[in-house]
Formats: sequence, structure tokens, C-alpha cells
Amino acid sequence: METITQAITTDWLHSIEALAEVPVDQLQWLIDNCQCRTVPEGEYLFRIGDPIMGAYIVVTGRIKLFYLQKQEIIEVSLFGPKDISGALPFSRAIKVNVNAKVLQEATFMILPVEKFRELVARNYELTGAFVHIMTNRVRSFTSLQQQSEKMMALGKLSAGLAHELNNPAAAIVRGSESLVQHLQLEPELFKDVINVRMEAKDVDFLTGKLFEILQRKEKPRLTLVQRTGLEDELRDWLDENKVENSDEVAENFLEYAFTCDDMEAFHAHIPDEYLSPVLNWINTNLVTERMVQDIQEASKRIFHLIQSVKNFTHMDQGKGKERIDIHTGIDSTLTMMQYKLRKANIEVVQEFDPKLPGVMALVGELNQVWTNLIDNAVDAMEINGRGRLTIRTQLDHTYARVSIIDNGPGIPEEIRSSIFDPFFTTKDIGKGTGLGLDVVQRIVAGQHHGTVKCTSVPGHTEFIVCLPVAG
Repeated sequence: METITQAITTDWLHSIEALAEVPVDQLQWLIDNCQCRTVPEGEYLFRIGDPIMGAYIVVTGRIKLFYLQKQEIIEVSLFGPKDISGALPFSRAIKVNVNAKVLQEATFMILPVEKFRELVARNYELTGAFVHIMTNRVRSFTSLQQQSEKMMALGKLSAGLAHELNNPAAAIVRGSESLVQHLQLEPELFKDVINVRMEAKDVDFLTGKLFEILQRKEKPRLTLVQRTGLEDELRDWLDENKVENSDEVAENFLEYAFTCDDMEAFHAHIPDEYLSPVLNWINTNLVTERMVQDIQEASKRIFHLIQSVKNFTHMDQGKGKERIDIHTGIDSTLTMMQYKLRKANIEVVQEFDPKLPGVMALVGELNQVWTNLIDNAVDAMEINGRGRLTIRTQLDHTYARVSIIDNGPGIPEEIRSSIFDPFFTTKDIGKGTGLGLDVVQRIVAGQHHGTVKCTSVPGHTEFIVCLPVAG
């Protein structure tokens, strides 16, 4: 460090927009108390984790501020002559949270942090100018960081959603291909069936009996041993009655809870020579039915996922407050995060009060609150390799109370009072939703006039969100 040179004058400082209204005597105080430093190209002015030395005014050169996110450089800003960076009055930061690399040899005026107390005591306008710079910087950096991490969060949700959509989509493709192949086999069986000669009353009985079996709502849940035993009984009956494809027929009939008594009822109305073609024809229709059901279930799953996305993002609706059922938003959020929940081996317990009245809310913002709190809970339980997430809703006087509880290790007491502070996080860069708990608090308290609180002991961390029913 060396004493500031005569090249820096109060007129030069007045040419900096942020200092244009500061009195000359205060700018002279700044010159007298600053130090000068020159840093060569390619070197760092400071790195993440370094102690904050003071306020920097760039005299010459160019500097890039950045941080790394999963080995990718995230540029915060570029500084050139007359830009001001570093520590500023009333900032609570102790260590640097970005890297500063010199792109072109740079010279700086540096006001050490040790001079800040004197700055505030003697130089009102200069202090105000520095505070204004800090306010703009915090606003800009907050916006950049939240946008960057929100994009990462969107990427995580998109990846999970793509995984969830892939399974039913693949099932539809497989099912439709199998159905086409299966239907191509129908003509051969049709030849056998068309030669069957049966009384109309017997055909009516068979049709009625078949629909009766298909419409049975109570299908027994079988153990592997029970299933194997019943399948063997059906196969033996089919073999005794010379029914072809007995293995396949027995397996498929058991899926629909056919019993040997049902088979005997069929046999009583089917002549022996037609028993095999008729039962194989029924089997073919059952296979077709099952394939169509699988395709329908996969289609419903995709439809449900799309509806959850629409509910989560509040698409096709206005942006104002409206009375909503908060359970819908929580369900949509859980659906969007299903992949992460399953991957982390998290059991979800929903204890919803069905009589809970609706609340006046901004749907999109509220869904971001649920996403953040659930994401935090899942991350906390990851250390155990499994966990239980409990979401409980209840009416608390005039408030809708939502409790999000995890059985993770808990929040250490020494940081519990800081979790709602801006920029506070215990996660690595790139992890999380990009919405700190301070933003959650702002959404709940500022936009919805509610409260968010936290209690935590090892094995039980509970975030409680209370929203006024009346809005």
C-alpha cells in the first residue's frame, strides 16, 4: 500500500455520479484517509472467504466479479473506472462472497473498514452516498442470485418432471405396440370361434357371467404362495378339460379373480368341443382389456402431471389474490417434487383438515413457499438416507395453519436465529430452490399478512405457516 497520489482530486471524485452531491470537504476527507493499490492483470483483488478490507473505488483498469456454480463461472458484474465496490458502511458482511479478478491492470482507492466509524460520525452526505450504493448493489445482487438459482431449481423440477412423464409415456408406447401385435393375432382365433355352435341362452349366460366377474370390486390381495396355489388349481382344471394355452389362460384369469367355480359355471353352458376356443377367446379379450387399462392409467398419469404443472405455476389464471384451497397447491407441489422425494426415500404423511376454509392468496407465490420448505426438509433428511415428511393443516382461530415437519437432524441452535436473514444459507452454491427463508417470510408476511415460525430439535424440525382466512 502507498499514500494516495495527487492525481486523485475532489473534482475527479465529483465526476462519479454517486458522489456528485457530496460536499468538497468530505471528499477531501475521503482522499486523505484512502490508500492506493495497483494490481496486475490476471491477479485477484480478493477471493471468496477473504476478510473484507474496505471500500474500493476503481481509478483505472477493469475487474470481473464472479463465483463458481458446479464448476461454471457465474459472472456477477464488471467494474471499471469510477465504480465503487467492496465493503460499505452498515454492511454486516465480514467475509467476501465473490471473487474479483483483474482483467486489465487496475489501480484502486481503498478506504479501510477501520475508518468507517469516523466516516459515519463526520461525513453525513458521504455516508449516505455509500449507503445508497450498497442498497442498489444488494438489490442487484439479490436479483441476480435469485434468478440464477431459480433457473437451477427450475432445471431440477423439470428433470424430475421429465422423469415422471417418461414412465407413463413409455408405458403408452409399449402398450400400444403390444396391442397392435396382439390384435394381429385375433384373426386366427376368430376362425375357431366362428365355428362354435351354442344356444342363445348359453351365450347370454356366458356374457353375463363374464361381465359379473370383470365388475367384481373386491379382488383378494394374495401372497405369493396363495397366488401360486390358485394359479396351479386353474391350470390343473384347464389341463383336465383339454384347454389349450393353459399356462397363459390360468395366469390371465387369475388377474381378474376367476375361480374354479367360475370355470365350472362356464363349462355347464359350453359344449366340451368348444370349451378351449371359447375360453381362449375370453382370454384374448381379457388381455386386450388389460392393455387398454394400462394405456388409460398411463394417460391419466400424464394428464394428472400436466394439471399439477398448471396448478403449480397458476397458468391460465389472473395474478391477483383469490380464495383457494391450500391443499391443492400443496398436492401440486408434492407431485412436482415426486421424483426428488422418491429418490431421497422420503415417506410423505398428509394430515389435512378437510374442513379447512379457503384463504385469499397469490397462488404462484404460495406454491413457491411450499416448494422451498419441502425442498429444505428433504435436503435435511438426505443425510439419513431416508425420512418422513409430515404436512399437517388445521384451523387455528382465524388462521389456516400449515405445519411442514421433518425428522432430520434438526437446525443447530447457534444458527437458528439466523435462518430468516437475507443471504443466509447452509447449502452449497447451486443447491436449493433459490428462495431463501427470508423470501419465504416476505411472501407470507408481506404479501399475505401471515407468519412463519420454526421450532427444531434433533429428529423434529417444524416450520409453521399461518395465513389469515379472511385475507
